[in-house]
Amino acid sequence: MNPYEKLLLQNKAWSEEKIELDKDYFSRLAHQQKPKFLWIGCSDSRVPANEITGTDPGEVFVHRNIANMVVHTDLNLLSVLQYAVDVLKVEHIIVCGHYGCGGIEAAISKNDYGLINKWLRNIKEVYKMYQKEVDSIENHTEKVNKLVEFNVIEQCQDLIKTSIIQRAWKHRKGPEIHGWVYGLNNGLVTELVNIEPDLEKVNPIFRYNEDQL
Repeated sequence: MNPYEKLLLQNKAWSEEKIELDKDYFSRLAHQQKPKFLWIGCSDSRVPANEITGTDPGEVFVHRNIANMVVHTDLNLLSVLQYAVDVLKVEHIIVCGHYGCGGIEAAISKNDYGLINKWLRNIKEVYKMYQKEVDSIENHTEKVNKLVEFNVIEQCQDLIKTSIIQRAWKHRKGPEIHGWVYGLNNGLVTELVNIEPDLEKVNPIFRYNEDQL
């Protein structure tokens, strides 16, 4: 049996198991989506949002890209963010990086990766901000992991720079923003930062006029 056929069989077994435990499981999912969480994570196949958090389908709205970036020109990310915040009214946004991230490691290097260079440049901008501290670490693995942490923190900051978040903070005092890092070696999450709704926490350079929000 090839791996593709195995996926189809596993899907059938999963569906049958869910129905056996709860015959109305899929009918409920089909008629509503009311997640309280938006997950912005890495595309790495070892970091699945639902499994890490022990949640079922429908509980977490998910966006994934290389190195869990919040890029102000990424219309895909911004569309997901706006839908999650304005329509789904999520209460929490989680930016989750992971130790040993290949995207972060690539950004530290000077290698040419072709098209992906354009994406890595966003990570390199974070590296530039913290270069002195990151480069002071001799161990390569520890260096990558430190930048993983700094990157998560900066992506949370990039979220609060958006008018989407600032408008929601003004009108409904939410959502909260959390920066997590996931350990591939132990499956545990560490919270690096927690930002409660407060427009005063936004750097004035990036703060929109409240009467226009």
